Amino acid sequence: MGSELREWLRRRPLAGDALLAVGLVLAEVVFTLLTPREFWPRPLPTALGWSLLCAAPTVLRRVAPWPAVLAVLATLVLPVTIDVAPTTQSLTIVVLTYTMAAYRPVRPALVAATLLWVPVAVVNALMPPEGFPQISAGYLVANNLLVGIVSFSVGRTVNARRSSTEALRERARAAETNQRALAEQAVADERRRIARELHDVVAHHVSVMGVLATGVRRVLRRDPDAADEAIGTIEETSRATLRELRRLLDVLRTEAEPAAELAPQPGIAGIEALTDQVREAGLPVTLTVAGTPGPLEEGVALTVYRIVQEALTNALKHAGTATAQVRVSFTGGAVEVEVTDTGRGPSPDTDRVGHGLVGMRERVGLYGGVLRIGARTGGGYRVYARIPVEPLPDGGKVAR
Repeated sequence: MGSELREWLRRRPLAGDALLAVGLVLAEVVFTLLTPREFWPRPLPTALGWSLLCAAPTVLRRVAPWPAVLAVLATLVLPVTIDVAPTTQSLTIVVLTYTMAAYRPVRPALVAATLLWVPVAVVNALMPPEGFPQISAGYLVANNLLVGIVSFSVGRTVNARRSSTEALRERARAAETNQRALAEQAVADERRRIARELHDVVAHHVSVMGVLATGVRRVLRRDPDAADEAIGTIEETSRATLRELRRLLDVLRTEAEPAAELAPQPGIAGIEALTDQVREAGLPVTLTVAGTPGPLEEGVALTVYRIVQEALTNALKHAGTATAQVRVSFTGGAVEVEVTDTGRGPSPDTDRVGHGLVGMRERVGLYGGVLRIGARTGGGYRVYARIPVEPLPDGGKVAR
């Protein structure tokens, strides 16, 4: 409950300072009740009203400190004009001195303390309180200076402690951030090391399978038993290679990446369904396929599909009212894909290299291809890629 109240007061400084002002007035009421009746101010309700007026600047001590200082200085005319000096006046001066010292730099705090306590000392020296003629002016001035110094010192101590605490918190946050970065870097380094080791294992298994396959071809007719044994070894090695490859992918996958999907990877045949989906989303798309698709590696087919997917997605987002055309051509030694649209073209906000375009370049570069991306003459956008196609060996898997 106490922590909740402190948090509530911290978020509402004006309300908290208003409660402080009420507390100062109540303190004067208690002080008056403890004083002998013959020393009570006359009339009592009017004196309490002046007390409330003198405590009012406390409400502004944090939201408007300098107006609060000026307001409390204005209350010093009370002892001069109507011979009334409420106790809340002195308490308010002490509170404002502390506030300026605790929440402001040292120079403004010193200026505020001087503005507050020098007039108080002058008033007390020229007009000592009634009923205490034995108190000298020098004693009053010394007492005022002592109270002012103590209030200022307490405020500066709180200011220094607050600054030190904030510096420690900032240092702790920086240390935590640095520790987290070091931990992530250590994890990344370890993953790379494991990936290199798994890569060596996979490469070794693939090399073994290649050597065994060559041996099987040579001894298949003259020694079927040896060929069958070698094929069994190839089978076991391929399974081990697949397991290690999966581990390699698990190591390389970051925590932010989603888990692998169970659906098969799309290929050339999926481009038609993709264009139908984009057409249903509101972008008229025309698909043209030239040439006869020959044997195509699955990776190349997936690359062609992803290029078309990214290009049509960008056109759907940024082209506006437009049409698009997808052209896939199969030549003797390469596959070409071109996606164009008639939209407004890239704007200054969208003409940036995003993750999709970077992914296109990486995929095309992996297979030694060429990628050209840019605005078309007369408006619109064009994505063109040409990927060399290596002939698959007999029995190789063909992507569709």
